[in-house]
Order: sequence, then structure tokens, then C-alpha cells
Amino acid sequence: MAKTDDILIRPCASVEEFRECVALQRTVWGFADADLIPTRFFVVARKIEGQVIGAFDAAGRLAGFCLAVPALRGKTVYFHSHMLGVLPEFRGRRLGRRLKLAQRSDALARGIRWVEWTFDPLEGKNAHLNLNLLGAIARRYVPNHYGISTSPLHRGLPTDRLIAEWWLHSPRAVACAAEEDSPKPPQEVLRRIAIPLGQNEEKSKSDSALASVQLAIRSQFQEAFQNGLAAVGFEVQGDTGNYLLGPWAESD
Repeated sequence: MAKTDDILIRPCASVEEFRECVALQRTVWGFADADLIPTRFFVVARKIEGQVIGAFDAAGRLAGFCLAVPALRGKTVYFHSHMLGVLPEFRGRRLGRRLKLAQRSDALARGIRWVEWTFDPLEGKNAHLNLNLLGAIARRYVPNHYGISTSPLHRGLPTDRLIAEWWLHSPRAVACAAEEDSPKPPQEVLRRIAIPLGQNEEKSKSDSALASVQLAIRSQFQEAFQNGLAAVGFEVQGDTGNYLLGPWAESD
């Protein structure tokens, strides 16, 4: 268990707490019931040695959670981190980072070397968290990974996703866990892929305009990854966010 200010980070352990995780999904994503991860899945995740880690306020209310399940690549076990959510009133307190670092500590204690998850490439805040504050990288892009969802946050667009790879022993991840400074990008940034910041949140922007941006960056990421590059950083320049792409190895 880890406590900072009035927030306690600890595993969720009861059916009641798992039901709170389901309710939090409704608040954060606005999913219809068909797209919700149900209580029963959280029970199963805990049973199979997955991770259901919660952030609780002083009154014991669930402020956020992350969910991961064990996965296999060949004969190697890793964690697939499926969901991370924080209630709107608790944002700005780095709870997402704190939940992920608790996830990292638990994974390392079990001898697990890496964690993977997906994130929307149009969400600059997520890119900053994943690449800059956690030290993950991305080198795979999956178009419409989950199909069209019922969440209004996704606005009926294909659920294109980058795959974050968090190599827990890499110097990037170790440095980020020790302090909040962003890891340095490679000495030679070979490519930048730009996204407009805030466009996904502005309901005044047309879905067709956002769809055009999505298609443009999809082709750029796919070409860059085919050429062996990885997204290793994210920078903000005014109203534009830039993914920084370059070579990467686990020793970086």
C-alpha cells in the first residue's frame, strides 16, 4: 500500500469495490452497459493473479483504478493493462501516474519485465503520461482496435490505438519511477508526427475534421513503424503536440 496526501493506493479486494470500478467506468467513459467491464470480470482478474489497483480518498471512496491481466507472448508472461480511469474531480493530482507506478512495483515483485496497454493517439495527455512520465514506448498502431464504441469520448470514430510497451527495467522506466523528469528522447529524432491538442475534447469541432486527422496520422505511424522507428517522446508546441520518433532498444 502507498499513501500520498489523502489518497491511499492499494489493491481492490471486495465485490463492493469492484462494483465501484464499474460505476467509475460509467462516469469517466459514459459507456453503455454492453461496453462496460462487468463486476464478474474484476473478480476473475483478481482470481487469476491480475491487478485491480484502486486509489481511495480519506472517506474510502474510489477515486480511480487500473486493471491488468496476465498475458503470454510465446512462453513469457507479461501484464496487459486494460483500463485506467480517474474521476474528473480527482484529476490534476497525478493519480494516473501513481496508479501506474503501483502497478510497476507489483509487477517487478512478481518478476514480470514488461506491461502493455493501448491508448488513443489523438489524446495528447495520455501520450505525455505514457511516453514522458512513465518511460513507455510505442511501435505498433492498430486501426479500429475495439470497433466502434458507445463512449461519447470516442465520438463514433474508429478506435485506433497505439500499443504502449513499458519495459520496466529500461533506464527510461527506472528514471521515471525515481523522479518526475521526462526521459530524454534519442539524440537524433528522426521523425515527428503532429496532432492538434484539445481537438478531441472540443465538441464544436466536426467529427469529419477529427476523422481526417485520424486517417492522416494512421498512415504516418504505420509507415514510421514499418521503418523500425518507435514513438519515444511527446512535446507540446502551442496548440500542437508532436510525437517524437527514433530508434529504441531495451537498453535505452
